[in-house]
Amino acid sequence: MAERPIARVPRLVLALLALGLAAQIGLKAGSPPPRANSQNLPPAPSIAALRLASFGDPIALAKTLMLYLQAFDYQSGSAVPYRDLDYGRLEAWLARILELDPRGQYPLLAASRLYAEVPVEEKQRRMLEFVYRHFFVDPNRRWPWLAHAAAIAKHRLKDLPLARRYAAAIQRHASADNVPLWARQMEIFILEDMNELQTARIMIGGYIQSGKVKDPAELRFLEERLKQLEARIAKEKPGKSE
Repeated sequence: MAERPIARVPRLVLALLALGLAAQIGLKAGSPPPRANSQNLPPAPSIAALRLASFGDPIALAKTLMLYLQAFDYQSGSAVPYRDLDYGRLEAWLARILELDPRGQYPLLAASRLYAEVPVEEKQRRMLEFVYRHFFVDPNRRWPWLAHAAAIAKHRLKDLPLARRYAAAIQRHASADNVPLWARQMEIFILEDMNELQTARIMIGGYIQSGKVKDPAELRFLEERLKQLEARIAKEKPGKSE
């Protein structure tokens, strides 16, 4: 069917179209901007329901759900800050996604680097504990996110005992050869910050004596660190608690 040239459209019709368009633009400009409701994040479905909905491909569904979750801060064109999300529901969604794809890293990355960065301490701690709990499922692959959690606990929350708890978990449970020495040594550095010098000295000595450190540069670093600790301890006044 041939298109009708616009010149043959009656002027009255064109005028009505123009009037309608102008009215629509005016209404849009005069209406308040859309406001997203952070409480609209629905409860996470059960893992049984999600497995049924995956049609045998849980990894693909996990990736899709992660995209949906991360994009949830945009509703109707308006941004919802992460801090306004319901973190109970958020945590449940992240846990379900990990259950669908246990080898997936993105839920823990998002928890430690996105949702734990909000300026609300209660929500920060909730995300850090989420990372800590799920670290034990696969320590040799999930240690980077717990290391970041330890850094947040130390530098943002100023909670050295909490940072030490996370660092100690890495030191004790992340045993693969590809886990870097700095990650396994985080507890030592935090102990120094806590002025637990004797404990830090014992741990470094244990590393050196264990024979597990094969790299000569790493071994020299530990030996130098041990000397520095021993010098600090020697400067302590007799009877002063450490």
